[in-house]
Amino acid sequence: MGKDFYKILGIQKGANDDEIKKAYRKLALKYHPDKNKTAGAEERFKEIAEAYEVLSDKKKRDIYDQYGEEGLHGGAPGGGPTGEGGQQFTYEFHGDPRATFAQFFGSSNPFDIFFSTSGDPNRMFESNMFGGMDDDSGDAYSHINGMFGGPGGRGGPGGAFRSQSFNVHNQSPNRKRGQQDPPIEHDLYVSLEDIDKGCTKKMKISRMVMQQDGTARKEEKVLNITVKPGWKAGTKITFQREGDVMPGKIPADIVFIIRDKPHATFKRESSDIRYTAKITLRQALCGVTVRVPTLSGEAITLNTTNEVIKPNTVKRIQGKGLPFPKEPSRRGDLLVAFEIQFPDRLTQATKDILADLFPN
Repeated sequence: MGKDFYKILGIQKGANDDEIKKAYRKLALKYHPDKNKTAGAEERFKEIAEAYEVLSDKKKRDIYDQYGEEGLHGGAPGGGPTGEGGQQFTYEFHGDPRATFAQFFGSSNPFDIFFSTSGDPNRMFESNMFGGMDDDSGDAYSHINGMFGGPGGRGGPGGAFRSQSFNVHNQSPNRKRGQQDPPIEHDLYVSLEDIDKGCTKKMKISRMVMQQDGTARKEEKVLNITVKPGWKAGTKITFQREGDVMPGKIPADIVFIIRDKPHATFKRESSDIRYTAKITLRQALCGVTVRVPTLSGEAITLNTTNEVIKPNTVKRIQGKGLPFPKEPSRRGDLLVAFEIQFPDRLTQATKDILADLFPN
């Protein structure tokens, strides 16, 4: 019997998208293995991620509702659902619940996730913490608070955030006056499309400024983060002395670290990007025409009629990758790998035919 994804998330079968997101948000934070050290928490965390990925996707959910978990894996009675080109639809969970968590919340660290203290305490704010990141209008801004921070605190830019601790107030008693706090680092998740073309992200920060009369005042500022084409994961952007202004110390630097946002189609490999095409064993042996997507939206036709595709075969389409960070006019390549789908079983008649065709 297949998994009951509705039961795993604790929702009814007719639940809407908001109810699915709310259930995942609550359970993912509860069972994240970095916070929950009880036995079975990690496996529960993985089940929750898989349930969310299926139920939050309309196509997968429709297939699951009709055929159950077997239908997702192509094992439903009568052959189950079909995808594009009449080929049988199959879905396999990628097996990395932390990637699902990071894509949803914008950070893989559960300690970076903060709840609202107003209204419903169990509901996280729906606004994107880095609201201006993927909004072409430029009207939305991310918002980071400089209050109640911890040293080296890191958080994520996407998902359901409203505020995030960003600075340090607790100082060592032996710290010298005028010494600067360590830089406060924050992950900035950027899509491959933005890395391809470059972009500007806007973030509104707020910090505390101590006044001469001893009272603290909150000060807000918008930072413009220019992401240049081809920047690699790990690239750091530093805003000097933008932390809290407190007596006897130099405000901390705020450092944003570029991170690759998980992509549904491509995987980044330096300045190259990799696409995996799923083909059948027959297509691998006899040839197939594959339409390969690109970041620009066009599709490239790849014909393998005159060759045999092996499991380790990789085709290289030059100049269709990401720009080189130091030479944006040059680009990496688009790598096309192949995932060959072998049949689960063969009839004896088929085996006899294959034995004659492949005597060795």
